[in-house]
Amino acid sequence: MSIEDRAKATAKKVEGKIQETAGDLTGNHEAQAKGKAKQAEGDVRNTVEDGKDNIKKVID
Repeated sequence: MSIEDRAKATAKKVEGKIQETAGDLTGNHEAQAKGKAKQAEGDVRNTVEDGKDNIKKVID
């Protein structure tokens, strides 16, 4: 597990949540969608890191 990769994934999720919330407040549907996409990207990155961790456990 790379702490740096986990941090980047978390940052992407936070950035997405902020963008989604800003879109909610302004009624900007495009910003809402982009924010949700960034959050999904962060989730995928975390899933990849979980997979790496599981493979490392099997190898070790």
